Parts: sequence; structure tokens; C-alpha cells
Amino acid sequence: MNGEVLPMRLFIQIPCLNEEKTLPLVLEHMPKEIPGIDDIQLLIIDDGCSDNTVEVARSLGVQHVVHHAKPMGLARAFRDGVDYALKHGADIVVNTDGDNQYPSSAIGELVQPIVRHEADIVVGDRQTAKIAEFSWFKKRMQAFGSWVVNQAAGTHIPDAASGFRAYSKNSLLKLNIVTEFSYCMETIIQAGNKRIPITSYAITANPKTRESRLFSNIFEHMAKSGGAIIRSFLMFKSNVIFKWAAIVFSIAGLIPIIRFLVLACMGISAGHLQSLLLGVALLMIGVMCLSLQIISEVQRIQRKLVEDELERTKEILYSTPYQKIWGEQDEWGGYTGKPTGIK
Repeated sequence: MNGEVLPMRLFIQIPCLNEEKTLPLVLEHMPKEIPGIDDIQLLIIDDGCSDNTVEVARSLGVQHVVHHAKPMGLARAFRDGVDYALKHGADIVVNTDGDNQYPSSAIGELVQPIVRHEADIVVGDRQTAKIAEFSWFKKRMQAFGSWVVNQAAGTHIPDAASGFRAYSKNSLLKLNIVTEFSYCMETIIQAGNKRIPITSYAITANPKTRESRLFSNIFEHMAKSGGAIIRSFLMFKSNVIFKWAAIVFSIAGLIPIIRFLVLACMGISAGHLQSLLLGVALLMIGVMCLSLQIISEVQRIQRKLVEDELERTKEILYSTPYQKIWGEQDEWGGYTGKPTGIK
């Protein structure tokens, strides 16, 4: 680019489902200027709102809206918001909630590790152990859930469930959201396994304004989060599970077989045929696990090649020449034939 320094553009996206009462609180302390950022754009994802959320957003200066005709869920809202932001030249995308759970004033500090090129993902740590509204059980489960995610990802993020995050464009090109519940756990596990630099930044959460709409109780949240963690882990480490299963079953199968052979050498194998049958059965399971390990390893390599190709495709689709095309889309995804996006 002949030494030309391009402006750094930040998109702050806010997934919303009927947030007309709380959205003004979110936008009240939204930063107007951030060191290292040249351009700040506000985006809401209208996830099938039936109230006046969109009208309130426009009246408060929100420039961009992505619409869903009906509620599609947080993961889809996040994914569609990121797609819109990258199409319109985002270098950094910050995600916050429309219920004012997270402090908007902290966004300036949240993005600094990315601005300084120290990390590609920054997760806002709510310091859940200090949140008075959380019960003892919920605090313990939050800590345990974060520990499980960190074990699966090889990371050290204290609040894995936090939705207050900043992502660089580079990280978003590498991440692929496939879950339908919440992207929070999945993106950390993907980041850890794809060696995307990720860190956290301590924040103080705002008082609760309403109950969560993602789940009706903590047990539903635990079940859905657990499923998302398992699916994300299996994407990267299923071959490890089958490898250890093959080792365990093979060793377990050899023990009764060796016992039978020792007894046979001693001439007292009569009545111990069950040991031989059990050993053979366990060895067969071990062989099956070994076969599945080989298949999963091949699939892991194939998935990596596909994701590498997808990353290259995203780089092209979100490049500057294509941004001119995306700029002709209206907020419903149709084409007007004239620029409608930011310049």
C-alpha cells in the first residue's frame, strides 16, 4: 500500500430481542472516541423484535441494523452481525448485550490488547465470584464451566460464558460458528485449538435488568452449555478420545487373555474359558476404537484443509473491492443498486 496507513474501524454490535427499555442504557455510555481507533460504528441485530427496539436504536444514533424476521438465537445473531461488520470494513468487532449487563464505558479498554497487537480476542471477565446477584451454586458452576472450557481449549479465560468480547478481523476469519445455542464456549475452544491469541480483561458487570432469555434456569443452561462444549471439543480432539479408548480396552483385553494363557500353561485352564472370551471381546472393542481413531484423524485433517480454504474465501469476500458491493445492500439484505453503507 506504499506505506499508507489505513484507518482502524471498530464495529460495536448489540444483539437485541425486545430491548427498547434497556438499549438506551447500553448506548448512554458508549464511547465516542477510543485511542487507536479512527472510526466507531454502531450495529444492532434485530433478532425478531416485536417492540420498538429498532426505532429507539435509530433515534439514539445507531447507524446499522441487521434484521431477522423471527428470533434465530444468540449464536445466529452474533454470526450475522459479524458478517455484516466485516462486509463493511470492520477491523475489530465488539459484542455486547442489549440488556445492559456489560459496561459500555469499558469498551475502550477492552479493545486495547487488539490495538496493541497483543491478542486477537479479548473476553470481558465479569469476576463472577463478586456478583452479589449470583447464588453460591451459580458461582461454583460458572467457575467449573470455565475450567472445563479452558481444559478443552488449553486457555486461561476466567469467565468463559461472558458475551462481552472484542475480536480482531484476523480472528473472525479463522472462527466458524456452528452451534445454535451460544457462541461463547465454542469460540474459546476454537481459538485455543487454532492457536489464536486470546486474553481477558476484568470488568464490573452492571446490575441485572431482566432474566436471561437464553435459558429458563441454570440447569438448562448447564445442559446446553455442556452440549456445546462437547461438540466443540469433538471437532478437534475426537481422535484423542478414540486413541485412549483403544489403549484402555486393549490393555483390559490382554489381562484376561494372559491370565488364561498362564493357567493353560499350568494345566488348569478348565473352567476359565470366560476369561478368554472376555479378553477377545475387549480386544475387538480396542481394535474398533483404533479404527475410529484413524478415521477421526483423517476427518480432522480434512476439516482443517476445508477451514483453511474457507479462511481464504472469507479474505476475498471481505476485501475492499467486495465491500463496495456489500455497500449496495439494504438492511434487509436486498440490493438497491446504489451505495447504502458507510463510506
